[in-house]
Amino acid sequence: MSPDSDETAASMTCPACGHAMHLYDRLRIQVAQCEGCRGIFLARASLADLIETENDWHVSSAPHTQPLPRITSDMEMPPSAPPATTPRPARSFVDALFG
Repeated sequence: MSPDSDETAASMTCPACGHAMHLYDRLRIQVAQCEGCRGIFLARASLADLIETENDWHVSSAPHTQPLPRITSDMEMPPSAPPATTPRPARSFVDALFG
């Protein structure tokens, strides 16, 4: 984060609702989050870093699973899963970042 980023964050307003934005670093990605609507805004370079990190996560850390089956109209809805009693592992880097 640059030395003047606190000043930049203090002067940023949310384009959606007009509330102040809070700037912070999250897992090496700089994120601006609205204090009102909780919207997330990223610089273009941060978005590129996020995409690259997400792709790396899937290559190295993602659980190895079978491909999802094709959904057809004759399929039945699976039964509901019981509520989880332990926290679930992150499904992606983005899930770890914002989950």
